[in-house]
Amino acid sequence: MFLHHREREQPIFSTRAHVFQIDPTTKRNWIPASKHAVTVSFFYDANRNAYRIISLGGTKAIINCTVTPSMTFTKTSQKFGQWADSRANTVYGLGFATEQQLHQFSEKFKEVKDAARLAREKSQDKELANTALTIAAPQFSQSPPLMCVNGPEDKLFRSQSADITLASEKERIKKMLSEGSICEINLEAELFTLQDSNSKLVAALHEANANVEQWKKQLAAYQGETERLREQVAELETHGGQGPSDLLKDELTQSLEELEALLKAKDEEIHILQCKKAEYHEMENERDEAILRLREMEMRSSELERRIQNTEQNLSNSLEDRDRMDAEIQRAIEILDIKIFDLNDLRQSLVKLLDK
Repeated sequence: MFLHHREREQPIFSTRAHVFQIDPTTKRNWIPASKHAVTVSFFYDANRNAYRIISLGGTKAIINCTVTPSMTFTKTSQKFGQWADSRANTVYGLGFATEQQLHQFSEKFKEVKDAARLAREKSQDKELANTALTIAAPQFSQSPPLMCVNGPEDKLFRSQSADITLASEKERIKKMLSEGSICEINLEAELFTLQDSNSKLVAALHEANANVEQWKKQLAAYQGETERLREQVAELETHGGQGPSDLLKDELTQSLEELEALLKAKDEEIHILQCKKAEYHEMENERDEAILRLREMEMRSSELERRIQNTEQNLSNSLEDRDRMDAEIQRAIEILDIKIFDLNDLRQSLVKLLDK
């Protein structure tokens, strides 16, 4: 059912946020619905003239909310907002990375809410108009008679065939559009994920580079201190009892061992950062591939739009040809009726002559 709705809906806005739901027991605490930031999107269903907020956590829908005019999105902090869904009997909360993302989502929520209100008002006005027409329309007990000649039967058959062809062509166009939109949604979600990972890796890389410079300075200082301590130990061993006591030698030896252990740990951290840098390059390559696939999908979408325009033009031409054919058939029927009437008059005249 969810996939069926997704096929006939179109995305109109997407953002990234951490999703929460209110604790159903306490109605106070927030329960995380996702471990990481996920894509939250507004979808529009043209068939039902309805708007929905959808967010997927893997293959599971963690938000599936139909927007109604009675809903209100409330900003509770600079980066957090919430709204209540009476149908699901819950309250959703969204945590954004920036205040600007929260503002954009809030404005889009208000816009969609107003659109849902206008759609409901139009639907109510349409129902009232249909009710009035039903009350005012006359009721017929029987269908009007249908004059049937060979011409009208052929016309009816051709009209039904053309309607079936047009309906199948429209279904094919809808299927093409739905497949293109689903591929674009998947690629947009993948691109959002890669961009999020890329930003985190860039921040970690900058921090690591800064730490590497600092650790290099500390390493040089520790190496100088180690050399100085080694010289002192060698000098103590050379002079024997003339220098400091054995206790000072032990302290210097212990300090030297601690510095060597610290140097080893710093070397391991530098190696780990170099590995992370290689992973960052791999993520950059994956992002470039995703961007390339997205561009290919855009080209495919433009090709589909061009094919759809050509198909619509062909449909329009077919409708014009059918209307022209219907007009010609109608004229032939009228001429045939006149000929039949003339033949009938001629037959009556011949009958009268024979009677005389």
